[in-house]
Order: sequence, then C-alpha cells, then structure tokens
Amino acid sequence: MQSRFFRHLALLGSLFTLILFAACAKKAAAPPPNVPPPLAPPVARPTVTLNASSSFVRSGENVTLNWSSTNATELNLSPGVGNVAPEGSTTATPTESTTYTITAKGPGGTADASVRITVSPAAPPVAPKPTPTLEELFRANVYDAFFDFNKSDIRPDARDALSKTAEFLRSYPQIRVTIEGHCDERGSTEYNLGLGERRAQAAKQFLVSLGVPADRMETVSWGKERPFCTEHTEECWQQNRRAHFVMAH
Repeated sequence: MQSRFFRHLALLGSLFTLILFAACAKKAAAPPPNVPPPLAPPVARPTVTLNASSSFVRSGENVTLNWSSTNATELNLSPGVGNVAPEGSTTATPTESTTYTITAKGPGGTADASVRITVSPAAPPVAPKPTPTLEELFRANVYDAFFDFNKSDIRPDARDALSKTAEFLRSYPQIRVTIEGHCDERGSTEYNLGLGERRAQAAKQFLVSLGVPADRMETVSWGKERPFCTEHTEECWQQNRRAHFVMAH
C-alpha cells in the first residue's frame, strides 16, 4: 500500500512538472514578427509609335502622320502640331525636309518616336503644248490614195487611206479640199491629163459615199506634169500615181 501511494505521488509530481514547463514555454515564446504590406505593382512606362504615309514628297504636297500610344496621359507632336489624342492622324504640308517627333508622358515616365520627311523641290511647270493649226492637222490626218498603172480603181490600201481622210473631213466641216489627179511619166500628156482627172473623181466619189459633202471638194488633173519623184523606176512611178489632197484657202 505504501509503495502504491508513492507511485501515485510520483506521477502527480511528474504531471505537475509538465504542466509547469508548458506554461513557462508558452510564456517565453517570442511574438510573431510584423509582416510588411504587399508591394504595389510597378507603373508601366508609356509607349508611342509614329508613321508617315510617305517619306519623300515634293514641296507643296501633303503627308499623313499616324500615331498610337499606351500608358500615356499627355502627347505632343512637333513641330507645328501640339497636343494630340492618344491615337490619331493629321495632315502636314512641309516646305522643307522635316523630322516630326511625338512625345508621350505618363505616370511611368516618357517615351518618344520620330519620322523624317524628305522634301524635294516642286516639279517645274510643264509648258502647255501649242494648239496645232488646221494646216498641221490636215497634214497629219489626210492621206493620199495610190493607184495601179493605167487605172483609176480604188484599191484596198486606197480605201483605208480615204476612210481616214473622210473621218477627218467630217470632224472639220469648215475645211474644203482640192483633189489633184497625178500620173507617172509614161503615156502622152493628153492621155495622162484624162487619167489624172478620173483618179481625182474616183477619190471624190468615194469620199462622198463616206459622208463628205461634194460641194466641199473640187478636182484638178496635173497628169504627169508635177511628179513627186523623178527617177525612172517602178517605185518612183508608184509615188506619182495618186490622188493628192490640198487644203483649199
């Protein structure tokens, strides 16, 4: 009995010691350290871009400037423009080579962008072309009709030439013409005068069929008296067998 009493007493003493140690340990524990507040995120820096519709213009020509930005509260475009919206475009007319710069400011700092416009001298004025005279127009748009030897028939190439002549004469009703009949050197003077007249008349009648009034045209035959070429070859003779047009004054 006595030993059991002492065992109980020892257990109570041990339990008391543990409780006392725990209380002291709790009292001696250090307080938790102060936790700093979370850091604020960094403020983003502004960004800005600047572009031009063309890098090269002539003096007096326009160029379009385009820009965009982020994180900016103030933008300024120079020279000559000033404060602008965060994104936009404007038209400039530089008179000399110019570098345009846009500056963006915001809580996070500043940023800028530039574009260079090269200006070349204005193109020299083009002198107006002089208005051609009726004589010049006549020479450029009226075509002679050529004939085969000893004939006055309108051949295919003569049809094409006379069609172009008719088109011009219809466009300028104020113009009157003389149709000359010409021949090569072969044959008598009398015969060639008659052949030349038939050639001039054939050309006139063809033009009448294409809508040119007959009273705007007269005919004359020179036969072989006024040759365009004086060599004694077929090539030369062909040049002389023609209905030739002269503008009447």
